[in-house]
Amino acid sequence: MQFHLDGFNTGDPSIKKAVVRPAVVDADGATMVDVLIVGCGPAGLTLAAQLAAFPDVRTMIVDQKEGPLDLGQADGIACRTMEMFQAFGFAEKVEKEAYWVNETTFWKPDPDCPEHIARSGRIQDTEDGLSEFPHVILNQARVHDFYLETMADAPTRLRPGYGRRLVDLQIGDDADGHPVTARFALVGEGREETVETVRARYVVGCDGARSAVRRSLGKSLHGDSANQAWGVMDVLAVSDFPDIRFKSAIHSASEGSVLIIPREGGYLVRLYIELDKLNEDERVASRNITAEQLIAAAQRILHPYTLDVKEVAWWSVYEIGQRLCDRFDDASEGSGVPPRAFIAGDACHTHSPKAGQGMNVSMQDSFNLGWKLAGVIRGLTDERILATYSEERQAVAKELIDFDRAFAKMFSARPKTGEGDEDGVDPAEFQRYFVKQGRFTAGTATRYAPSLLTGEATHQDRAAGFGIGTRFHSAHVVRYADAKSLELGHTVEADGRWRLFAFEGTDDAAAVRKLCEFLATDETSPVRRFTPNDADVDSVIDLRAVFQGGHRELDRGKLHPLLLPQKGRYGLIDHEKVFCSERKSGPDIFELRSVDRRCGCLVVVRPDQYVAHVLPLEAHGELAGFFGRFLMEQRS
Repeated sequence: MQFHLDGFNTGDPSIKKAVVRPAVVDADGATMVDVLIVGCGPAGLTLAAQLAAFPDVRTMIVDQKEGPLDLGQADGIACRTMEMFQAFGFAEKVEKEAYWVNETTFWKPDPDCPEHIARSGRIQDTEDGLSEFPHVILNQARVHDFYLETMADAPTRLRPGYGRRLVDLQIGDDADGHPVTARFALVGEGREETVETVRARYVVGCDGARSAVRRSLGKSLHGDSANQAWGVMDVLAVSDFPDIRFKSAIHSASEGSVLIIPREGGYLVRLYIELDKLNEDERVASRNITAEQLIAAAQRILHPYTLDVKEVAWWSVYEIGQRLCDRFDDASEGSGVPPRAFIAGDACHTHSPKAGQGMNVSMQDSFNLGWKLAGVIRGLTDERILATYSEERQAVAKELIDFDRAFAKMFSARPKTGEGDEDGVDPAEFQRYFVKQGRFTAGTATRYAPSLLTGEATHQDRAAGFGIGTRFHSAHVVRYADAKSLELGHTVEADGRWRLFAFEGTDDAAAVRKLCEFLATDETSPVRRFTPNDADVDSVIDLRAVFQGGHRELDRGKLHPLLLPQKGRYGLIDHEKVFCSERKSGPDIFELRSVDRRCGCLVVVRPDQYVAHVLPLEAHGELAGFFGRFLMEQRS
């Protein structure tokens, strides 16, 4: 963390200097904002926390509930999501408080006594080297708390407006730059007759599967139900089941299946419990299932082990279903008119919770959208980039739906009784599928297709481990200025900036310096063209370099001034742009990410931590052309 750039300040450096702008109200009393976010779930708060960092973006987030979430239903946090939390600055807090999913065990009917269950397998939950972060479990409400804290400490001091129910939403012409008009009825005692009007440049519906924003846009979710009912409960229980503190998938011979998810704190456990198959068109609510029935079902499945539930912290029942919206914005196909309204999270895709993807994918939705909105509103980016949100995230959601359908079907199927049993599932096959899909459930399998924002793989061989369209896979490096060992990926914060990582090659020792000279002085340089005149040189495109030699051998004199930029009102030097390879703990970043040692390369990383392009260090024209596709000229 860097601070004191514009003067010495005491206190908590995570609390940014407040830059609160007065509210703007039109002649009719409507509040005017840039972005209106409807819904304070994970998707909405991720978006709000990202936009709160920009004092020049007016953001409002509202929710129908009268206050923050106390107890959430989602709890699984994928490795990729932890990488995103690092960009927001609270991954360490989550790591400290959460349950770490280190291993997963599998249970099936005991061959010698089928009415009993027996352990059939045990695997490492996440493969080595997939991420520097673990897969963890933490109550959704705590994730909300961390986002709310981030928002409150941001320059805009953003806080949600609770108790506001969307009455209607209209999108008109763009005559005054605020085409969205939303009316909210205030919820709560004594406020029932009050209606507020908000006008916005953009609106984002993060208001769940019954999204009022989605309905206002005339869109719907399409899909089907598997007619399978499940119960879920968080319990404090005494049990002799040996894997009660492991994530465990359990198939019994005739009583159904249970998924055990240990929770944070050392005692709490979540149980996903299979119930009877629903009849055609039957709703689970019609069965009036009770918590006692769920407990009894879990006890039968775990036989011969015992489960004595002392307290039920929360429970619910649900039906398995996978549904998807055909577009995640209000744009018309081929119209060329940029979208003004978006939907994210459960508002545009729903699925079963057992794979732990709902909250994770929802947050990735709005993390994809937030920096794009900020760039357009701040006049840095062409508004054509907004169309890439639906293009990229709808494809990811479709892949999730397909995965969830197969995963849920396998989990709900009874164990196979023999070779001719086509309706059952072999527990060993289920375990193999679980291992095969490990990268997907970890959130690291996403790959965005070539687009306005993601280049072609022409030079991918320069850095095979930084796949274009995939998330930037971090690795250890040593910071030159102070010999600190750190993760290179942790230098990518949720601040809307693009990153250029220049990896030194041995064939041309001056290639990095030549790149710096181009970026600093050439008229076609994207740094010169797209950085506002009064802004720090790295405010839009942040260049960093990784050298192959040890930090003690690197000569400061060979570093170009662009790698030691002077910033802020005092012109202080930023010493944290240069890194060297770390070899103490094994292979260095060049080997781990298959970076061409002879030629080196330039890795372009988007503000949402995804690799946008891999280019030769000398490909100055291609670099300028790439950014010229979507960044806006800033030179006066």
